[in-house]
Amino acid sequence: MDPEKVSLLTSLAPMIAVVTAIAVGGWVLTTWMRIKNGYPLENQWGKSVYPKNDREAVERVKLLTNENAELRAELGSVKDRLANVERIVTDDSHRLTQEIEQLRDKRAN
Repeated sequence: MDPEKVSLLTSLAPMIAVVTAIAVGGWVLTTWMRIKNGYPLENQWGKSVYPKNDREAVERVKLLTNENAELRAELGSVKDRLANVERIVTDDSHRLTQEIEQLRDKRAN
């Protein structure tokens, strides 16, 4: 090997070792902080290494599922109301007047 390449490698080796040590130390520190603060550990794909299956988490999922169903039902009713409002706004005034008069006649009877 060329003596210049050898001298370059010997001068870069400590810097490479320091950068590697800092990277490994940072990974160890963040993993320790996650464990200390109760965050689940994750693998390369972002999935928990040790997923929690406690009752509290299951109950929270049930509550969120129920709330989601309620909100979807409410959203459906809001969409229906909006469709009626859009129909009224886009209808010609003559037809709207006739429908209002029919409703008044039904109420009067």
